[in-house]
Amino acid sequence: MALLSVKDLTIHFHTRNGLVRAVDGVSFDVHAGETYAIIGESGSGKSVACYSLLGLVPMPPGRVEAGTAMFAGKDLLRLSNSEMRKVRGKGISIIFQDPMTSLNPFLKVGEQLIEPLLLHFDMKREEAWEKATATLEEVGINNAAQRMNAWPFEFSGGMRQRVMIAMALITEPEIIIADEPTTALDVTVQAQILKLLKDLQVRRNIGVIFISHDLSVVADIADNIAVMQNGKLVEQGSRDAIFTAASHPYTKKLLAAVPVGEKQPAPAQDEPPIVSVDNLCVFFGESGTDSEVKAVNNVSLQIERGEILGLVGESGSGKSTLGRSILRLVNPTSGSIRFKDHDVTHMNARQLKPLRRQMQMIFQDPYASLNPRMTVYDTLSEPLLLHGICNRKNLDAEVFRLMDSVGLARESVLRYPHEFSGGQRQRIAIGRAIATKPQFIIADEPVSALDVTIQAQILDLLLELVDRFDLTMLFVSHDLGVVRYLSDRILVMRSGELVEAGTANEIFTAPKQDYTRALLDAIPGKSLLAARAADSGS
Repeated sequence: MALLSVKDLTIHFHTRNGLVRAVDGVSFDVHAGETYAIIGESGSGKSVACYSLLGLVPMPPGRVEAGTAMFAGKDLLRLSNSEMRKVRGKGISIIFQDPMTSLNPFLKVGEQLIEPLLLHFDMKREEAWEKATATLEEVGINNAAQRMNAWPFEFSGGMRQRVMIAMALITEPEIIIADEPTTALDVTVQAQILKLLKDLQVRRNIGVIFISHDLSVVADIADNIAVMQNGKLVEQGSRDAIFTAASHPYTKKLLAAVPVGEKQPAPAQDEPPIVSVDNLCVFFGESGTDSEVKAVNNVSLQIERGEILGLVGESGSGKSTLGRSILRLVNPTSGSIRFKDHDVTHMNARQLKPLRRQMQMIFQDPYASLNPRMTVYDTLSEPLLLHGICNRKNLDAEVFRLMDSVGLARESVLRYPHEFSGGQRQRIAIGRAIATKPQFIIADEPVSALDVTIQAQILDLLLELVDRFDLTMLFVSHDLGVVRYLSDRILVMRSGELVEAGTANEIFTAPKQDYTRALLDAIPGKSLLAARAADSGS
């Protein structure tokens, strides 16, 4: 018998701009010990469907129009607020996507963990504290007794997610809803969290609803999969059936968008490298003290004209700092940086200005890097005017040319960033980066937060632009599948140092370092994705 049975769930949002059918007649069952994954792009309705089960959808403007959700003999959709509070956190728990915004920054971790125990059980504070400490240990946090008194900001991203899992488990629920719980995590930390979830689920016989747009992750953890598109559930089946014999065109589209295979290395160039870095060091904090952080430590590399050089490593490995220091957005402590025949290591802002036109950057979060008060027109025209690339007379034509190059509709030229999707915002950021006709671009995790189909579009766009405009690129990422698909060569970075270098084939088939092997072993969905790669090559 199913722990949870959802039938014909229909949720509409009644907005000023009209009716939005967020969830349209969705039905599914979740059993004890099962991981039921719901996949789909942003806006497909997967989170709204699950949040409605716990009364977390704002009403109004949302409204449950029809359906039932039976759990423990009660219809969750018909419970009063007081009845729902007894279910929420005790019968069904939730792990949110971003643990930093979900945890209260003003409360120590221990206080947040014991809160549901004191709310749902007749338990003394000392007893609750003891159970919370044991739960922290169960999710793999060392020195749990001491960490109970720590603040959320004192934990890494992976450790904060473990705290969220502990918070979800502490009341011993029958079902956990996990909403994109590994999206922002490094591949090795992601693998740890997924294994932890699976082990705890088996040990406690919990039903898990796993919401994700990452098919690689779902391939590792799911027993059964539901595919949602535009509020409708378009396909359901076992994990193997979905990945090997999908029947719906949308499911096939999602699978086809997962990057597989590797780029053939660019031919060797006879000319000097476009970027040369020698013995570069970037240190933060007071020199010679425990506070000193060696973010980049004695790094040397060369980037050949026309190649895409992939740079991989975990968070904190120094890869973003290295990229920013090459563009002199971060000042080096020692070493040298050359761009073509210019030594840019100690140049001031005035000296750097003419080179800024030739060296550009695409940042990870386009919403944070785009000015919310500037329209697309303002954003794209600013570098054109700043560098004297065109005058006011032909500015409109040049802005439209950039929009065409990155696949943005011309009629959206006067819109602001908040009016675009994540993928469209990243296209704006890419348009801004290529506006100056640069020779070298650093792309810092430009697709990490995007849906798989949007990610595929952006990757193909980058490859097209590199070829069309003869660009050279440093592509920074923790997603090894993406780097393999895009890069000519790959550098592996750990704790501020480069530990391995080679072509994609060399890195993926014959890694020399244990750290590189650990990164490769942590790639989710390897077996099923490898089978897809073999099928696509046959």
